[in-house]
Amino acid sequence: MALKWLLNFPVPQPEASFKSTQKKKVVKEEHGHGGFQMPLHYPRYTKEDYEKMEEWKVDLLLKQYGLGFFKGTLEEKRAFAKGTFLWPDQL
Repeated sequence: MALKWLLNFPVPQPEASFKSTQKKKVVKEEHGHGGFQMPLHYPRYTKEDYEKMEEWKVDLLLKQYGLGFFKGTLEEKRAFAKGTFLWPDQL
């Protein structure tokens, strides 16, 4: 019984995997680097830094971490950044 299952196991065709690889390559070329890229360093701001931070700087920070979609008031952006980047004991 086990031998019959093994003999009927589907084997991927080399041509299919080549087409799949080519398709991925084309998609990657069309869309650049492929999306989110984690910055090298985690932000090292304190709660007080976020509370004094200017709006353009908060926007830039959020954008660098792929969170530039966030819309709201300056206070909402600051609260979002604090909640995202500060550890619970720092809040």
